[in-house]
Amino acid sequence: MKFKTEQEDFWAGEFGDNYIDRNMSNNFLSSNINFFSKVLNKTHGIESCIEFGANIGINLKALKILKPDLKLKGVEINKKACKILSNLIGPNNVYETSILNFESKELFDLCLIKTVLIHINPNELKNVYKKLYDSSKRYILIAEYFNPYPIKIEYRGNSDKLFKRDFAGEMLGLYKDLHLKDYGFLYSNDNNFPQDNINWFLLEKK
Repeated sequence: MKFKTEQEDFWAGEFGDNYIDRNMSNNFLSSNINFFSKVLNKTHGIESCIEFGANIGINLKALKILKPDLKLKGVEINKKACKILSNLIGPNNVYETSILNFESKELFDLCLIKTVLIHINPNELKNVYKKLYDSSKRYILIAEYFNPYPIKIEYRGNSDKLFKRDFAGEMLGLYKDLHLKDYGFLYSNDNNFPQDNINWFLLEKK
């Protein structure tokens, strides 16, 4: 598959394969269950969810435990990750493609993206924002590294692979019917449920 950006090639290839092994821990699952239970308590009527950049499904697995009847789908660029994700949510529910190439007219109650926007080429962010917005029936959950202005930092010895900014603020500025429902912070030194130091924002269409 031919990709538009170097960041897509990066995650579709060997680095993306190795990333899978670092995300197999059950500790991630317990922390995610804690996180998503808090988020879901701020929502109403969630029956379907799509995750952009689902990887092996550590987020969707937590949601499935919390809401077993939730209809789940995932968009994932890495072939190896898609095989594992297919075992979790079924192959018909996995879009093996880049987010930039993703196309679907189906709407979901919740659109989720978690530590993925930080790895998108900044020139393509508006494209991704539109896909999140267009796929959402009601809620969009963004959980990413935050910075009040755009910055670029080295990622595991690689340049041009991690970008921080106010992703949620940019979406709120682009789509006037989006409103901030809730927000919070996940802390790496949490006593019981540590995660990366990321900010999360629950947006709602009104």
